[in-house]
Amino acid sequence: MKNWPDYGRLDQQPMLAQYLLFPRADHTPPPPGAFDLMVPVEPNRDIEVACRFYSGQAEWPWMLYFHGNGEVASDYDYIYRMYHAHRINLVVADYRGYGMSSGYPNFRYLARDAQVLYGAVREELSRRNYLLDLWIMGRSLGSMSALELAAHYQEEVQGLIIESGFASVTRLARQWGLPVDLSVLLSVEEQCLAMIRTITLPALVIHGQVDSLVSPREGRLIYETLGSSQKRWLPIPGADHNDIMIVDPQKYFTGIGEFVSGA
Repeated sequence: MKNWPDYGRLDQQPMLAQYLLFPRADHTPPPPGAFDLMVPVEPNRDIEVACRFYSGQAEWPWMLYFHGNGEVASDYDYIYRMYHAHRINLVVADYRGYGMSSGYPNFRYLARDAQVLYGAVREELSRRNYLLDLWIMGRSLGSMSALELAAHYQEEVQGLIIESGFASVTRLARQWGLPVDLSVLLSVEEQCLAMIRTITLPALVIHGQVDSLVSPREGRLIYETLGSSQKRWLPIPGADHNDIMIVDPQKYFTGIGEFVSGA
């Protein structure tokens, strides 16, 4: 059995969640053509997590997208058009306490719920007779969920995209000088890096070159650690953490489109 990261150890340091998790409620209805799916992640406690599906064409592949911290699925009510422009359907997953989702997030739930959401998304696509050509993408905080899925479902997923991501929460704590006991968390970082080495999916890693929140070194570490033989490093010059999609949208979205299409 593989030694998967013990994210529960992160939750034993409550200051990590206080600094890194910012849930925001939102009940914006989906735009025309989109729909929401509430996924039970802990049925005995009536806890559900929302996913928003932006369907373009039935023959297009699907991108299961885990957004950044402080964001919610409805923030992509306009951004999805950029994916459609590159013939990619988009489904954006929230986390506990984000958007319409109930409960409250922690790091263990980010990893565990991602697997439940993945299964529910595949089931919903199949039920609607959509193409089960599924790709995984994680932005910033979402890189944690995306890496977890990529490691577990390599025989089913077509490829992985990490944008503004990090290999381990502990590395952010060190970079930001957070008041936590890093000595007890080093094993989690080692486990995360070991998990990333097992990922052999085609991969694209995107990072802003002047990202002041998550250092480009973190994205580069993911890129270099991935076990993929087909991988691409895509830096976006002049881009910080939260403007990476708008500094050079052509480079950003063309990179994603070419990766998914195999161009």
